[in-house]
Amino acid sequence: MTTTDRPVPHPSPLTEPFWAACREGRLLVQRCDKCGAHVFTPQEFCRECHADALTWVESAGDGHVVTFTVIWRPQTPAFDVPYVVAVVRLEEGYEMVTNIVGTPPDVVTIGAPVRVRFTPVTDAITLPCFELA
Repeated sequence: MTTTDRPVPHPSPLTEPFWAACREGRLLVQRCDKCGAHVFTPQEFCRECHADALTWVESAGDGHVVTFTVIWRPQTPAFDVPYVVAVVRLEEGYEMVTNIVGTPPDVVTIGAPVRVRFTPVTDAITLPCFELA
């Protein structure tokens, strides 16, 4: 991997398990021990029932596109255009903002099935992107 000028996340103690799993090619999400809801982005408490008992579990990484947009003018020159930013709803019921990769933007549709694809950005950061299933 090479270092890039691309903006990257800065893991915190709360989010480090998520980022460590991404580096290993696994998608983790928090699940509430009380109500069973899946919680993303990482939180200190459940958004559904407000319990503070959350456990990291592995997500299947399968879902569908809820909405998307094609970016033609990037925030910085570090991004190659065009690229797709999407909201993906995972089978476990949570949503992620992500990129759709590996396909031309004009092929992406709302409702399209997707699966996680890990994209290394730096030695420390691997992003969970999605590709059409």
